[in-house]
Amino acid sequence: MPGSRTGRPPVQRAVRRPAGASRTRRDNPVRRLHTRLRKAWDRPLTAYYLIFGGSLLITVLGLVMVYSASQITALQMSLPGSFFFRKQFLAASIGAALLLLASRMPVKLHRGLAYPILAGAVFMMALVQVPGIGMSVNGNQNWISLGGSFQIQPSEFGKLALVLWSADLLARKQEKNLLAQWKHMLVPLVPVAFMLLGLIMLGGDMGTAIILTAILFGLLWLAGAPTRLFVGVLSIAATLGVILIKTSPNRMARLQCIGATDPGPGDACWQAVHGIYALASGGIFGSGLGASVEKWGQLPEAHTDFIFAVTGEELGLAGTLSVLALFAALGYAGIRVAGRTEDPFVRYAAGGVTTWITAQAVINIGAVLGLLPIAGVPLPLFSYGGSALLPTMFAIGLLIAFARDEPAARAALAMRHPRFGRKRGTGGSAFVRSPRRWNTMRRRASAVRSSGER
Repeated sequence: MPGSRTGRPPVQRAVRRPAGASRTRRDNPVRRLHTRLRKAWDRPLTAYYLIFGGSLLITVLGLVMVYSASQITALQMSLPGSFFFRKQFLAASIGAALLLLASRMPVKLHRGLAYPILAGAVFMMALVQVPGIGMSVNGNQNWISLGGSFQIQPSEFGKLALVLWSADLLARKQEKNLLAQWKHMLVPLVPVAFMLLGLIMLGGDMGTAIILTAILFGLLWLAGAPTRLFVGVLSIAATLGVILIKTSPNRMARLQCIGATDPGPGDACWQAVHGIYALASGGIFGSGLGASVEKWGQLPEAHTDFIFAVTGEELGLAGTLSVLALFAALGYAGIRVAGRTEDPFVRYAAGGVTTWITAQAVINIGAVLGLLPIAGVPLPLFSYGGSALLPTMFAIGLLIAFARDEPAARAALAMRHPRFGRKRGTGGSAFVRSPRRWNTMRRRASAVRSSGER
């Protein structure tokens, strides 16, 4: 290439790219959608909306499926077709009041209720074993009759009691720097948990005992239990579980039905197999709401433990994946609340509630899919049963209260709800929502977070 007049090599001019190339990269709809989703996911009120909206959708969809799945069972019992739905709707209405009450209560009041709720749960669980007061349902002596068709299962309230009491106990010990000693981490947490487990196992309800064990291990993990301590407690619980399973022919039969495709001799795996039949016949979009075949006497407990199977048959894969997505969102929001707080009580309580709901959902859905033994636990917020619904909705109210109590969430809610009745953007500059003020408040809220947060 010939040189220039000055003897220097010619200047290489940059090749101009088409004007639409950078604009296309910048205006990529997929990247733009991803950016918007990340910004929405990182907003202070994301956990609040996920918990409130997710629990509301699960409860409403559960009411619809309870009405659909329980009609045939009610008619076979010579009851009105809407009998179980009306009872569930009444429980959901009371649960909604409990949820709103718990979501508005301050954290100090929640801590103050820990010991009374624990004492009440232990008292009712002991009453179950008193002849003439406790009653047996499906072979489990875990119920108290309230008159008429209303019953209560105290062990469901034992889950809430264990979460609140353990969170308050561990928080007080952490404030005094006592959790570094293994004795203070185990005592009295593990003995009280084993007392609750013993009262539950007296009635033969191993499914609820598994949920309480999961809550206990979740709290120990949040408290930072060392590996050897964790393995020790897990070994004791596993040994007791093996003994209880080996000594019960019913539990051994349930264990042998994992992955079964045939009812087997004596129809021992009838429920597990027909749950698979219901899911398999649903297809992608299901046979239609109310059009289930398995609920016509073929599938036992269609409106309680196996309501997920009826959902798969009537709403198909789309319906079951929607339920799974709602539970996943609820679990993520609970983990986010527990990870972003500086209050130890809030961390332990939020982690305990999240462990409770997610573990129970996994055990129920795993049993319906044939991946786990049938434990007889309902799907949280979804299955029929007021005794399970009421404490669960109160626990959801706890998560909502904790999500509202985050510094950034409080700032966002204060800006959305100005005082003195003034509307947003009017009546003075103090109430104008400007992006600059929003970013400043968000930086201040994030500045006080601990370094170990996600």
